[in-house]
Amino acid sequence: MRIVVLGRGKTGALVAQLAQERGHDVACFSSADNPNAAALTREKLAGVQAVIDFTTPPAVIPNIEACARAGVNMVVGTTGWLSELDRVRSVVEESGIGLVYSSNFSVGVNVFFEIARAASAASSHGYFARIMERHHSSKKDAPSGTALKIKNLLQRPGTPEIEITSIREGDTVGQHIILLDSENDTMMLVHDAKSRRGFAEGALLASDWVQGRRGLYEFAEVLRA
Repeated sequence: MRIVVLGRGKTGALVAQLAQERGHDVACFSSADNPNAAALTREKLAGVQAVIDFTTPPAVIPNIEACARAGVNMVVGTTGWLSELDRVRSVVEESGIGLVYSSNFSVGVNVFFEIARAASAASSHGYFARIMERHHSSKKDAPSGTALKIKNLLQRPGTPEIEITSIREGDTVGQHIILLDSENDTMMLVHDAKSRRGFAEGALLASDWVQGRRGLYEFAEVLRA
């Protein structure tokens, strides 16, 4: 498969490396290579089956629009753009491409999302919920997209607003903690990523799955398939 990876950061570089190890034909564009999606023309993307985006919030929407114009399917692991989800849905549907997105492409994190969904029942029974997340010092968004997703899954109508504490330090890959506290007991649920390889493997799984599909999908739909 011919793949273009957008973003030469830690995760983007690992996606490109893993794709090459698996025998894919890979090109990797940095922000300097692709200012305002200039490199994503129909001509330059001819023969490309998937574009995988691990860039930045300001870059991702132009990248999506350019890939839609070129008719190339996408996998988007960039976070911080979901306020534009309705706009992206329209672009994807009008162009007829397939796009898979997630705040986190780790299979383990997506299982953790389901655990958070089940744990939301505690908030209706006297438990006070908090979320703590730690990432490397160069991560630009805070809270993380993963933490915001966990909050959305935990928060129930009429319960206290769930606080998120964000820590940026060192080279931490990604740690998310759910704390549920009551007068009777405390529960702590933890996902701690050991490396970025799980994110890269999930993104490549999504790039395979989206072939021949049209429309906008969350990564959870890939895992349920």
